[in-house]
Amino acid sequence: MKWSLPLLLLLSSLVSSGQKTPARTGFTGGVEADVLPFITGGYYMSVWGGYKHVRYRIVLTEVNTPQFLLPEKFSNNEIEVYALIADYFFHRDFHEWWMGTGLEWWKGQIDTRDASATGHYTAYMYTIGGGYVWNIYRGFYLNPWAGAHLKIGGDHSAHVGVLDYTPPFLTPEISVKFGWRF
Repeated sequence: MKWSLPLLLLLSSLVSSGQKTPARTGFTGGVEADVLPFITGGYYMSVWGGYKHVRYRIVLTEVNTPQFLLPEKFSNNEIEVYALIADYFFHRDFHEWWMGTGLEWWKGQIDTRDASATGHYTAYMYTIGGGYVWNIYRGFYLNPWAGAHLKIGGDHSAHVGVLDYTPPFLTPEISVKFGWRF
């Protein structure tokens, strides 16, 4: 308990000094890890590069849709996502508010609730989102964000035994990313 106040002061000074990271000129890059895919039992890999206000990201991820979000007769919806995304930062140097858009290719696999059959589907998605990059310390940052994925093509449905699963037209998402800018 006696260390609570000094520890709080130390952490607050690190966080406040993190926002004052000196501006960098020229090209810069980084890597990110998103919390949501890991929570669902998947993974997330992202690398990015950018200049001034614009960054480009390549994303590879796997998300396992939580059961409560699936129709009653289905389970184990595993989605591999490959994405190319461009982000615009309102502040130079890749921090504070940003918005982004891009294209995604989803490869999905879903089972019936009793696991008697498995179906596969492909979806092409347009994604849009935004968030806030909060510099924490020496290139490390926190990036809370929200977005939406809109289906623009791909399979209408997946045949899963005698059932048909139709991927949703709109998939909202909210999460937090941790990143490192080098």
